[in-house]
Amino acid sequence: MHEKELQIEVMRSMEKNMDEFIASYLTPIEKIWQPSDFLPDSSSDNFKYEIEELQTFAREMPYDLFVTLIGDCITEEALPTYESWLMNLDGVNQEKNTGWTKWIRAWTAEENRHGDLLGKYLYLCGRVNMREMEITTQHLISDGFDIGTSSDPYKNFVYTSFQETATNISHRRVGTLAKQSGNKKLAQMCGVIAADEARHAKAYKDFSARIFEMDASGMMLAFEDMMKRKIVMPAHLLRESGQKAGELWEHFSDAAQRAMVYTAQDYINILSDLLDEWKIDQMKNLNDQAERARDYLMKLPDRLQRISDRIKTPELPYSFKWVKS
Repeated sequence: MHEKELQIEVMRSMEKNMDEFIASYLTPIEKIWQPSDFLPDSSSDNFKYEIEELQTFAREMPYDLFVTLIGDCITEEALPTYESWLMNLDGVNQEKNTGWTKWIRAWTAEENRHGDLLGKYLYLCGRVNMREMEITTQHLISDGFDIGTSSDPYKNFVYTSFQETATNISHRRVGTLAKQSGNKKLAQMCGVIAADEARHAKAYKDFSARIFEMDASGMMLAFEDMMKRKIVMPAHLLRESGQKAGELWEHFSDAAQRAMVYTAQDYINILSDLLDEWKIDQMKNLNDQAERARDYLMKLPDRLQRISDRIKTPELPYSFKWVKS
């Protein structure tokens, strides 16, 4: 059977369990939290006081941490790109609201709340140049992204398993650091977003594990290919007004690393966790090429660790247009 035909057959086989996936990993709309549950109520007599409190804590946030929060929000707001990308996978039929299409739309609907919550918080906090932030967001959606997966579902599920875990770490760390400075409301916001991302990561890891059961060699080669390309973040084409696509990414990445929100060590740890999660070292029924891929993957964390230990985080400050001076 041709490789692409096998992938489509695997996707159709998994699609039969879609109701189980949705029940296990997504939350009914009437039960899940909404942004208004955590934001100041504009109809309340305490609204002015709550805004003042929110703005006081926002002003006190360290610069790199605050910039990372803004970048995380922009990344979440680029959701149209992610939905259109997943809808294009081999084995997804978007003409019907069933199976994978149903999953992607329901997943997107959950993710959409994250940008809504953070965007409203940043608008209210009084420290953000909203027009510059909005320009960056529009650029990011307009520029799209190239994460090296094409329409291959195997590669895409490796990517989402990795990326949803990374997003969970980033939101959780921002929340933890905010809580340490007494900003309990922002910590709560980041905490509920991180919990969503953890659920979503668990789903994509499960999808990948099931693919390994049905097509171990194909999935192993997809895993190897993605790690050789390196998992690029969805905001890798980040830019500010007047910049070229991707020009801002390195500055944002450096800020996140300095703030200890998402680091090179986290990248290595996620890879190690995926190797354990999918029991890569115990994988059997592999063809010769996939055996070599497994050996490469098992050695990769140590190789990346040696490289990471030699790299120092740049300390050069950068003035982001997103932050009011």
